[in-house]
Amino acid sequence: MKNVALYIHIPFCKQKCLYCDFPSFAGKEDCMLDYAAALAKEISSIKDKKVKTIFIGGGTPTYLSLAGWEIIKKSINKLDVCKDLEFTVEGNPGTFTIEKLEFLKRMGVNRLSIGLQAWQDSLLKELGRIHTIEDFKQSFKLARSIGFDNINVDLMFGLPSQTLKQYLETLKNVIELKPEHLSCYSLIVEDGTDFYTKFEKGNLNLPDEELERTMYARTIEYLKENGYIQYEISNFAKNNKVCRHNLVYWEMDEYIGCGSASHSYNEGFRYRNEENIEKYIEMMNNKGNATVEKTKNSLQDDMEEFMFMGLRKNSGISKSEFMRRFNKDMRSVYSEVINKYTKTGFMKEDTDSIFLTFEGIEVSNVIMAEFLL
Repeated sequence: MKNVALYIHIPFCKQKCLYCDFPSFAGKEDCMLDYAAALAKEISSIKDKKVKTIFIGGGTPTYLSLAGWEIIKKSINKLDVCKDLEFTVEGNPGTFTIEKLEFLKRMGVNRLSIGLQAWQDSLLKELGRIHTIEDFKQSFKLARSIGFDNINVDLMFGLPSQTLKQYLETLKNVIELKPEHLSCYSLIVEDGTDFYTKFEKGNLNLPDEELERTMYARTIEYLKENGYIQYEISNFAKNNKVCRHNLVYWEMDEYIGCGSASHSYNEGFRYRNEENIEKYIEMMNNKGNATVEKTKNSLQDDMEEFMFMGLRKNSGISKSEFMRRFNKDMRSVYSEVINKYTKTGFMKEDTDSIFLTFEGIEVSNVIMAEFLL
């Protein structure tokens, strides 16, 4: 029986953040219970698989009503899960209640991911976040008091009008709370977001590239001093608390996605579900499946993705693993690009692996694109 990772998508939000291009929706509360029932149907259809990690993301999973959670819990209870299951739920401050957190604990959730983004209320407001710093502190405390001992905090840098001082203050205050894991992302202005419209009109005061690079360099340095090991471009963990679910994506292992807009990579196929919430519900109810696109990965697709995703990890890509998967020597496929970047100091190579250096990480998008065959 194969071990897989399971991603479950909860698309509801109280309000849409101004930078967000995820398939999440505000003002759809009426659909919550129908959605939960359709989702439970999809989760229940996972057979002959042992689940090693579960990650419930969104949207804002903690915004889903308790009645909705009850429905989902029943279907999760029927899954065949590994003994050392890592079970993460994402949430936003302002949507955590004692009832919900206690419910999640009973459900077997053993890892929380809390979206903070910044430590200044003025910046949070500018991002369209629904919470304040006070809400975050209360949510974090509440989670600890209920017994959650593996918590990730999401942060962003390169925000409009954000200063280095504000960002360092954010890092310092978060570290004082001693979360086990931190995810630090650079803001990307995505097409179709409110930020993009502002940007087009010249009304988005973004930090320059130099400042953004400094913010990233200081993140790595400061977190290292405080015991957080960087194991992926944007992710840092203490005491070995790396996110095993996310490693599945970076190592190109198999995962199944349930819920609207979710993606799966399973038995060589990539497939995705309908994004529209109402259509997803209708498809699940009528056909018991909401897949809208399914493609078989070619050997070339697999190799590209293996390189592309693997280079995100600090440990890089294992040559022996490449050989095991593709029955090819990595250098026979990629020696030109590997030579190019090891010569320039953007990449290092040792006996079994290739990985990006700090300078390489800074231009990682350019380098990764060259691994497309």
